[in-house]
Amino acid sequence: MELVAEKESDQQNNNSNNSEKNNDTSYAQALVDSHDYNNKESDEFRERQARDLKAGLHPLKHKFVFWYTRRTLGMRSQTPYEDNIKKIVDFTTVEGFWVCYCHLARPATLPSPTDLHLFKDGIRPLWEDSANCHGGKWIIRFKKAVSGRFWEDLVLALVGDQLDYGENICGAVLSIRFNEDILSVWNRNASDHQAVMALRDAIKRNLKLPHSYLMEYKPHDASLRDNSSYRNTWLRG
Repeated sequence: MELVAEKESDQQNNNSNNSEKNNDTSYAQALVDSHDYNNKESDEFRERQARDLKAGLHPLKHKFVFWYTRRTLGMRSQTPYEDNIKKIVDFTTVEGFWVCYCHLARPATLPSPTDLHLFKDGIRPLWEDSANCHGGKWIIRFKKAVSGRFWEDLVLALVGDQLDYGENICGAVLSIRFNEDILSVWNRNASDHQAVMALRDAIKRNLKLPHSYLMEYKPHDASLRDNSSYRNTWLRG
């Protein structure tokens, strides 16, 4: 094993620099505008890749961000959900990934309910984000004893661009719950049946998923309507 818009003017560069400073001081402000995703191959991103190569590093195809959500059990929060999502770290190279990943807490040590998110830079782990709003997610439920291994395999496949229709993938989530852990892989277009089913097959193949495991799919607009991530799934496979 998420950057800024193309350089059109010095003013735009100043705005980008100010945004990066804000990212360092407040995780709420670190929720970047979704249109940034469409500019991944900007001059600045390619320049950074060139610097990494010159330094002997191995650039990834995309920049990724780890996020973390922790909710207090039994308490209804008035804080918007997106304000509870904390950016942990981002990385652009294989070496950067391993430095980050080796220092992250393992799923077995995390309290419930907790969510770990790994998304391409510029895509917020929210149903409403413009990269996600027309998409959905494949869902797999695991016993807690084995979820960490499958999560790691999924992270490696995502960072290494090993899943089919990779440009259609937004990110992945591990949801730590009381009696089970839930893995989900988010994609951009729920109406593209071929891409949805190809993603299912790629997940099964890369995770070496036993036949006894059931995969479920749910569009994000359905989640918005019933305010639920994992109930009332639409498709099983």
